[in-house]
Amino acid sequence: MQHQTASTYKIFGEFVEKLPEYIESLTINFYPTYAPLKKRWENNGLSADFIANYFRVFYISKQEDIIENIDNYLVDNLRNSVKYVANELLENAMKFQDESIPFRKSTASIVLSLHSDKIIFSVSNCATLMQATKLERYIEKLLTNDTAELYLQTMRNSLNNYQTDYSGLGLLSMICDHAAKLGWKFQPNELDMNIINITTMVTLNAEQPL
Repeated sequence: MQHQTASTYKIFGEFVEKLPEYIESLTINFYPTYAPLKKRWENNGLSADFIANYFRVFYISKQEDIIENIDNYLVDNLRNSVKYVANELLENAMKFQDESIPFRKSTASIVLSLHSDKIIFSVSNCATLMQATKLERYIEKLLTNDTAELYLQTMRNSLNNYQTDYSGLGLLSMICDHAAKLGWKFQPNELDMNIINITTMVTLNAEQPL
């Protein structure tokens, strides 16, 4: 579902503008300095590992205050989901981040917030109007098709080396393999209306069985 407001920004999917109170939060910013963001893809795994380990420490600490016996298998599965989602979101943010955008207008960031029953990722980046339009078209396709069927078709295309501008395989895996809820916000940059600020939100269930 898409919502467009009078202030010109667009919202797709399950995007929450006002987040509930969180227990713990972590923010990492990526600035376009001497090393182009796209060259940092090989370091995404390091950032994703750090985020996943950070989550595990504080999630276990929170659960110890609530229940006596923690399901370590569930914790490990959640950690793996956190790592996967963080890595995919960072890759997408850098893929759609335009390096020509001046430093003062451009920062990519990822925020992980731990809530009582969920984990919420919020990833922001800046893109050109053309890049943002391309992503919007894919999101509309994602939201209007059966995700399981789209996932299978995308995997077949990948195996057959079928080339597309953007496969979206990572987003589909988040939904189908990790039961994630996805949402997006597109908003023109205050300093330049031809630059679009994109925020991607991913929510994972983090409830422990009592």
